[in-house]
Amino acid sequence: MAIKIKKETGGRRGKTVTVISNIKHNPQVIEDLEKKLKKHCGAGGTSYAKTIEIQGDHVAKVQKFLEKEGFEVK
Repeated sequence: MAIKIKKETGGRRGKTVTVISNIKHNPQVIEDLEKKLKKHCGAGGTSYAKTIEIQGDHVAKVQKFLEKEGFEVK
């Protein structure tokens, strides 16, 4: 399955976040990927379950980064 990237604002008082979902790895890999993405985008964020949220609209940056890392992005 490909990793899905989308921009969301709902339920966040108008704030935009980039949501990376459908990550099929163990929690340690997801946590490491979250740290790399936050550093690459220069933004805060969090991860839970199989999802990572990065604050702000970084869809293009995240997509390029994940493809460069060897992930299949949808």
